[in-house]
Amino acid sequence: MSHLNDQANRLMEIAPAGCYVALRVGFSYPAEELNRLPDPWVEYYTVKGLVVHDPMLRWVYANSGIVTWDRLAQDDPRGVLRHARRHGLSYGAVASIATPDAQGRRSYGLFARADRAFARDELDELLSTLTGLHETDGLPRNLTRAETEALRLQANGMRLREISSALDISMSAVKARLASAKRKLGAQNASQAAALARVRGVL
Repeated sequence: MSHLNDQANRLMEIAPAGCYVALRVGFSYPAEELNRLPDPWVEYYTVKGLVVHDPMLRWVYANSGIVTWDRLAQDDPRGVLRHARRHGLSYGAVASIATPDAQGRRSYGLFARADRAFARDELDELLSTLTGLHETDGLPRNLTRAETEALRLQANGMRLREISSALDISMSAVKARLASAKRKLGAQNASQAAALARVRGVL
């Protein structure tokens, strides 16, 4: 289980209406993520294309630290925060972390409550938790050399048959290695597993 999953229950205790955490975001997607936002809000946000108007994400990429959503209301002409409130995300905070040793990657978190604003100590805990997660490398400790080699060849564009020939193993063995690596990395397919391994410095 990753450090992020270890922290999921505590994050939801502080932000019971929902949270989203993206760790070490590279060019295209995060190395790890946790999405505990309500499904209706995620669907509405996606269908309406709110990501391009989201004041929270604008703040993330221009700042480090933590801020409550009410501080962003003046920079929300499309009413993203108003729509969030209609989906039960009445009070919120956004945190962002970027450190020089993270090779330009940034981690951020969106946290929400329905009942009240976050207390100062809760904001401090959310920021310190995100900082700790950002600074944890997130590498799978049990990825074998054989799995890494199969992923490296796959990431270089080789097909299963070519990997099988290069490693002098059966295609079923290649599939098994890639499937195991995919599971350990938390990827949805072998291509994403290779990309995640590269982002995390495994390859």
